[in-house]
Order: sequence, then structure tokens, then C-alpha cells
Amino acid sequence: MSTTSLFHLAFPVNDIAEARRFYGDLLGCAEGRSSEQWVDFNFYGHQLVAHLAPQETGTSASSSVDDHAVPCRHFGVILTLPEWEALAEKLRAAGIKFIIDPYIRFKGQVGEQATMFFLDPSGNALEFKSFANMDYIFAK
Repeated sequence: MSTTSLFHLAFPVNDIAEARRFYGDLLGCAEGRSSEQWVDFNFYGHQLVAHLAPQETGTSASSSVDDHAVPCRHFGVILTLPEWEALAEKLRAAGIKFIIDPYIRFKGQVGEQATMFFLDPSGNALEFKSFANMDYIFAK
């Protein structure tokens, strides 16, 4: 696998202008190409594409992880701990309601990580995390 490989994720939104405010203004993702039906965002160096498809939005299924109902369908990025902490504060200040408040998961275990879950305005679940030890991201 190349270390320069990037991911591309396309996902549904209810409203393009609302997606621009959330991903662009709040999360700070620079906008790329767009049309009336979709918009590209630079999501921490990866290509995220919001497509206007209100009938496809929202989340329903969840899975129990560490005594929390984690949305099965979610996406996000792994940040350094200072970046993660700054984002958590920014989201709190903006009044974002967390599905899972920022906390440390798997404390004292190989996979120890800071994590938080929240929804975008279209009901898409996002998880941002930071590992205590980045070498353990894929450790068993």
C-alpha cells in the first residue's frame, strides 16, 4: 500500500448550502469542484463529496462498543491529540450535540483512543479520534 494513497468518500446530504456551512465553515474543509447537485471538500487531505440526495440521509443501525451505541455507518479521521482536543472545543463552542461525548475509549489497552461522535446537519455520523500510540491503530 502506498503511503500517498488517499481515500474518496461520497455521501448524501439534504442541502448543499448547509453542507458547505458544516464541512466548510465549521470543520474548515476547503471546497473544490461543485455543481448544484454535489460539492467536493478537502477533508484532511482526502476527497469528500457531498451529493444532494435527501432520501438517502440519516443513520439508523448502531453497534455496542465500550457501552456506547456507535452508529454502524460513520466516517471521520484520526487526529493528533492536540488537534482532537481543539476540535472538541470548537464543536462544543458551536453548540454541536454529540451522540457520544468526547472521552477516552479502551483506557489502558493497546487500542486506547480519544473519540467523539456527532451528526452533520443531514444526519450523517462522524467520528474523530486520536490514538494514545499511533503505532497501535491496527494492533490486535
